[in-house]
Amino acid sequence: MDNRLVNEYLTQIFNNVLVIEESSLRSSRFSDVSIKEMHTIDAIGARNNATPSEVAKELMVTLGTVTTSLNNLERKGYIERTRSIVDRRVVHLSLTQKGRLLYRLHGRFHRNMVDRITEGMNPEEFKVMRKGLENLYKFLEELK
Repeated sequence: MDNRLVNEYLTQIFNNVLVIEESSLRSSRFSDVSIKEMHTIDAIGARNNATPSEVAKELMVTLGTVTTSLNNLERKGYIERTRSIVDRRVVHLSLTQKGRLLYRLHGRFHRNMVDRITEGMNPEEFKVMRKGLENLYKFLEELK
């Protein structure tokens, strides 16, 4: 397989995942959530008591951009903000019941995708695929 084909696959996979995620959101009971907001929910759900700064760093956006998203998600009932008891300047973020449900459903989509990708692979094939993905991950991390 030549590099152009690998590049084409990677580009199409990335684009298709975003389009499918967005389409799935629009046709679900969570149609009021954008894909950017979904990624914000993912970042909050992945850590306990996340702060807006931590979410901004993970999503590689400004604090102002995250604040706008958080305001929308709070208004829609997906997240809650809580002031720290120790330091009142610090705000902790958590998912509401509605936010946790969406977080779990989105996680299931990704688990199903991984299951389908790895279906029928023998251990050597899985090892090779994992190594390629690790290389891609490291390359992208270096670019941050």
